[in-house]
Amino acid sequence: MIIKCLALDDEPLALEKMGNYIRKTPFLELVGSCRSGFEAIDFLSKIRVDLIFADINMPDINGLDFVKSLQDKPQIVFITAFSEYAFEGFRVNALDYLLKPIGYNEFLKAANKVRNYFETIRASREEQDENKDYLFVKSEYKIVRISLDDIIYIEGMREYVRIHLTTGKSLMPLISLRVLEEQLPSSKFMRVHRSYIVNLEKINTIDHSRIVFDGKIYIPVSGQYKDYFQKFINLHSLG
Repeated sequence: MIIKCLALDDEPLALEKMGNYIRKTPFLELVGSCRSGFEAIDFLSKIRVDLIFADINMPDINGLDFVKSLQDKPQIVFITAFSEYAFEGFRVNALDYLLKPIGYNEFLKAANKVRNYFETIRASREEQDENKDYLFVKSEYKIVRISLDDIIYIEGMREYVRIHLTTGKSLMPLISLRVLEEQLPSSKFMRVHRSYIVNLEKINTIDHSRIVFDGKIYIPVSGQYKDYFQKFINLHSLG
């Protein structure tokens, strides 16, 4: 398993050091480095990452506020020079925090904790893939059971998602697209855009990097997901 990482720190030397630690760790991949929360927000709109090593003490927008602002949150390891920030970090569901100055041994302990988390999630999803054919969602004060076969695609809408069904109806549960993605079997569903998950079994036509449903609904496949989607196409292509 390779975990795609973003390093975020306003101090150039600290950012370089964190980048070197990530590159040194075999199961981590550094896909970007940013020096401000606003730069990171722009980066994340184009590139998907699994994990952010985020400094808390930054000007303009601190690491905590930056994470709270994200609609589609990756996993987080916070970096700080002040231990009193640890509790606040865990309140936003950070996996761990590192206290400056950071040695590689401390970094590796946090990285292994992250790897264990992702491996547990993957094992759970593989088990779900074998047995799961429905899920329950809360919509309009009701809990509704949905057959996975009835889902065409799912659209992210800030705090909500819109689940489009074969019946022509849709449901809007209060949940993030990333959380819902973790609940869906990866053998049937794929994230193809920061705002869309599609049911792979419902795809009939692909037109210029767009998935077409019913000849009138066009779902774009964005660059950061194109390689994953192309692998699926190649796996199920003749010749």
